[in-house]
Amino acid sequence: MSPMDNPARAASDLTAHGAPAHASRTPARDSIDGLRRAGRRALLAAFLGFFVDMFDIYLPVVVLAPAMVYFEPDSLSPVLKSTLYYIVFALSLVGRPAGSAIFGHLSDKIGRRKVTVISMAGFAVVTLLIGLLPGYEQWGPASMALLVAMRFVDGVFLGGEYTGANPLAMEYAPKEQRGLWSACIHTGFPLALVAMSLLTISLLNRIPSDTRHSAYAVWGWRIPFFVGALLAFCVLVYFVRCVPESPVWRAATKVKAPLLELFRGANRRIFVQIFLVMTGIWFMLNAVTPVLPGVLLTVRHASSLTVTYAQLISNLVLAASFVPFGLLGQKIGRRTILWLFGLAGCTAGPLFYTLLVRSGFKSNAELILLVTLVNLCAIPVWSNITAYLNERFSTGVRASGFGVGYGAAMLLPAFSSVYMLGLKGLGIPYEYTEIVILALGGLLTLIGALLGPETRHVDIA
Repeated sequence: MSPMDNPARAASDLTAHGAPAHASRTPARDSIDGLRRAGRRALLAAFLGFFVDMFDIYLPVVVLAPAMVYFEPDSLSPVLKSTLYYIVFALSLVGRPAGSAIFGHLSDKIGRRKVTVISMAGFAVVTLLIGLLPGYEQWGPASMALLVAMRFVDGVFLGGEYTGANPLAMEYAPKEQRGLWSACIHTGFPLALVAMSLLTISLLNRIPSDTRHSAYAVWGWRIPFFVGALLAFCVLVYFVRCVPESPVWRAATKVKAPLLELFRGANRRIFVQIFLVMTGIWFMLNAVTPVLPGVLLTVRHASSLTVTYAQLISNLVLAASFVPFGLLGQKIGRRTILWLFGLAGCTAGPLFYTLLVRSGFKSNAELILLVTLVNLCAIPVWSNITAYLNERFSTGVRASGFGVGYGAAMLLPAFSSVYMLGLKGLGIPYEYTEIVILALGGLLTLIGALLGPETRHVDIA
């Protein structure tokens, strides 16, 4: 079969190796150029979609942290406040596996593009509605119940965004550049946290935030939610107007029941290994990104502004690290990157975390440095995840495998705050319990990675 019989593969080869400068314009050449343009649009859309996804999912971590008093009674203890703060975030994670299963199945059946459009419209609307919620003094416990319920629904729709957009982009990606593309997409994660931190710092510096009736607690936190909803609508419009369906998916034989096929034969064995790896990676992330700010605020009593600055600087460093680690994964192997970060997560990460908790925050510079080092031991592994997961599954079940493998593994780590309370009951000081969670995540990641194969040479078509 000639390259022109498979234009998607031909486009990949030309994108990776370059086309001769003297190549003449032919219908086949125009078709390949069109595929390359479509691929770049799919990559940009996946990055923007993931940026908005991460902006939305971490709104409670960065934006609501200084405003949770608006939804809570005054009588809660610091530990219960920290736990409730994390549960609001965790419910979004619990909704994502359901969304991944539903939309992953649909993505394999009706197309990556349609699923992305539907899911983005859903979480844009829900994010807007959350920004309109009243507080505890207006509706009592119902205000917190609605916040939790709407975050769960938000999570369901968020589970569909990456399930459609990321496989679509990977199916356009040249084999030699999949590590780079994967890293570029996931750079949306730290950049979203940077954007939220900047917006939150700007608000905290301009309006009061120290009481239930302060301007930030009453209305300031709503602004980032409205911004998140607007961003989602804008990316939705770009996706509808500019991003075509994956040619790899269009050309593939469709599976009657992708979700069922995922749990049969070889697919089931692949899924079990992926589930182990991703469970570890989610434990590492949850021990750092959502839990650490709450511990610093409610247990170590660092100021909201200091914690937000620490998140801003650490995520700027993370954003700069993703592409180098993506390129490194393309060179030495994604499996190698996974087990190296698993090792760091159960050795160096807990050491830096212990120093952070014990430091007493003698200086803001020390706090920011340690927060950054802890993040670097756990988070950049995500730079290789989109490529690795999509390379593990065939086209007929790729979105289901990627979505459910990515999403279902959130379930156990999503309740890290509950495990932390259990560890506290066993006599471990509460501020140290998240260190145990981080080490567990690193160990699971290390074992899962060593059980799987290398994937960077896989033909994704």
